[in-house]
Amino acid sequence: MAKERIGILGGAFDPVHVGHIQMALSTLDAVSLDQILIMPTGNPAYKNCTACAEDRWKMTVTACSQDPRLVPSRLELDRQGAIYTVDTLLALRRSHPKAELFYIIGADVLMKLEDWHRAEEVFPLCTFLVLSRPGLTDSEDMKAEKKRLKALGAQIRTLKITPPVSISSTELRVSLREGLPTPELHVAVREFCECKGLYGAQKRVENASAWVDQLFDALDAHRFAHSLSVAVTARNLARIHGLDQKKAEEAGLLHDCAKCIPLKEMRKLAADNGLTEDETILESGALLHSLAGAWVAEHRYQMQDPEVLEAIRYHNTGHAGMSPLAMCVCLADSIEPLREDYPYLTEVRRLAGVSLERALLLSLERTAEYVEARGKYLHPRTRETIAWLKTLPACASGDSLSR
Repeated sequence: MAKERIGILGGAFDPVHVGHIQMALSTLDAVSLDQILIMPTGNPAYKNCTACAEDRWKMTVTACSQDPRLVPSRLELDRQGAIYTVDTLLALRRSHPKAELFYIIGADVLMKLEDWHRAEEVFPLCTFLVLSRPGLTDSEDMKAEKKRLKALGAQIRTLKITPPVSISSTELRVSLREGLPTPELHVAVREFCECKGLYGAQKRVENASAWVDQLFDALDAHRFAHSLSVAVTARNLARIHGLDQKKAEEAGLLHDCAKCIPLKEMRKLAADNGLTEDETILESGALLHSLAGAWVAEHRYQMQDPEVLEAIRYHNTGHAGMSPLAMCVCLADSIEPLREDYPYLTEVRRLAGVSLERALLLSLERTAEYVEARGKYLHPRTRETIAWLKTLPACASGDSLSR
């Protein structure tokens, strides 16, 4: 049986950005690794981090949530005292005794490798994957250093990652503080920073900092990132269509707050609080989590706004007569940037910038077709919502929206 091949990418991740993720994914493919441990440092000796360790951990988990081969690791965060590479590698050797370990570093780090703590013990424990850097990787100084380190026992392999990663975390922190675009940040990581007010980013929702910490504990990584992305999308739709952006963001953040509650517990919550007697809803977490979510948002997140609670309550099925804000959140749930592609997604996103009603109608119609074509149960409320939307002036032409 082939040995497991594990990469290690450490760093402050203050904040984690798409360059880190690109670096990891490119290395995975280039060296055929099984996984890469993305490892935030807890107490870096070479710099003072702006964000605390737990916030950097949550951002890292969020950024890795779209690919199971990227595995966030708390190994350095949870160890007391200074962090040394040799300790990390020895711990991994104990937990993965048969694995091959590959430590991912930049070309500039290679030039300082012998200064690492107990470097002579580090060299036999892993192979160093050195990512190229223009003007440095092919320099005579680096060639000489590689030769010298190999003579000391270091195992070194140089990788040319295209395009080369060149993103400044310092510049990203400035952009967040000044409210400038940050295409180098994962959409959910940016929303996390703004919810927490990290790096001087403007906080728009008063309770968002506490909410995201609570949501992080309540949801799995994929659902947490999805919730942050829905919040961004709902806020943008609200801005386009002249709705309350703060309410849209609040509803987006909280819409799935009950999603990861076990069905048995959700059913008890529904029974104890009279949420529904509909057996088809009570038998399905996919249906029940929205009703349970409205209750949880009200009682555990102290959300009192009835319009926000309505948007949470019906975000998965819609309902006849739903408010524009509820349409906004229902639609954001289906078109947020992290959604996997599905037929008509591009068209639904296009329509969302023109008409909430038409975009939501197309989205619900295609959802109904998908569910029924697979012999699954479609709740009548979705059909009622489709019929109601067709009576609205924006959708009243009767023409197929997909044509």
